[in-house]
Amino acid sequence: MPTMKIRGGDLDLVEYEFVAFSPGEEIRTCGLLGKVTADPQEGTFTAVAPARIHLSVFDMNRFAPGHPGGGGLGFAIRLYCQAEVSCTPEGIEVEHPRASIIRHFLIAMSRAVGYTGGFHVVATDHGKEHVGLGSTSTLLTAVGNATNAALGSPLSSDQIRVLIGNNYVEETEGGDVVFGFETGVGPAVSTHGGIGVMGDALSLVYQHPFAEDKNVFIVIPPTGVSSAGEHEFDLLMTRARTLDYRDRELKVYMIMMDLIPAVERGDLKTIGDIMWEIEFRGSKRAEVEHHSFALYEYMSRLREAGLEFVAMSSVGPAIAIITEKSRGDMESIVASLGLEIAVEAAVDNQGVQVTPLV
Repeated sequence: MPTMKIRGGDLDLVEYEFVAFSPGEEIRTCGLLGKVTADPQEGTFTAVAPARIHLSVFDMNRFAPGHPGGGGLGFAIRLYCQAEVSCTPEGIEVEHPRASIIRHFLIAMSRAVGYTGGFHVVATDHGKEHVGLGSTSTLLTAVGNATNAALGSPLSSDQIRVLIGNNYVEETEGGDVVFGFETGVGPAVSTHGGIGVMGDALSLVYQHPFAEDKNVFIVIPPTGVSSAGEHEFDLLMTRARTLDYRDRELKVYMIMMDLIPAVERGDLKTIGDIMWEIEFRGSKRAEVEHHSFALYEYMSRLREAGLEFVAMSSVGPAIAIITEKSRGDMESIVASLGLEIAVEAAVDNQGVQVTPLV
């Protein structure tokens, strides 16, 4: 695995070595071991979790692979991952292409609640990987909540998302895993629905229903730049850190003093104006520029067409649009830019849903 250099300033140079390990190693039980106890249930339990739009990290200097945090803002959308989980006498059987990350998290949950049996898992995801829609965190939220139900619900939904954040990994080509970047935004909004504001160390600062009667459209502009792996690391831990040293206080001020009040009164136009300002600030600017200034051109043209809310999700290149306009109106707008609608949805204000299968 590569050794990456992190530069946040003239006197801030750190080397981080990506060390791959087998699923089930480097487990963190988050202080739960011995405090909660599994009560395995018969039958199969299913959980359906909404995907997330991650609008901004607040401070890239407060997190790193294996060190969740940094704060952030995002919301849940009606694009879903599903997991069906049942307890078995032994072993872990996973029916999903990303079995390594699922296996790793199942072992983390088992150790946290003192469970020594096995699992059978059938999972499906939303099919939009590494474009900014939270494929990994949404999948783990579904798996975690279905597994918790199968174990007799020893954990609260917030304890599950904290376990996800502290054991968040991405898979390697050889089937091993490495620690990944995690602010906690994805599991929080996938769990609770609506819009969420995160502080450092996976703390949920604010959650509220959001844009209940509006339409959500996702467009994915063409880009020749990767948003995963080594490319993502270079972006997040170099230029993004530098820019957040400068703009982190401003971003948090706008969220606390302007965006949250606008959410409370349902003022989508003001929310869109604040997010447009954030697109040019700190690490969000680095993420957009990562895909070239053409992405700013796309978003600017969408704003000029009268769309109330336009923002890039995570490290992109997916652009999230929230508007009162119909699909017909949207198709005309995006077609004029040479784009097409990748996802038509709405904000999910319910969060993860768990039911037993009959």
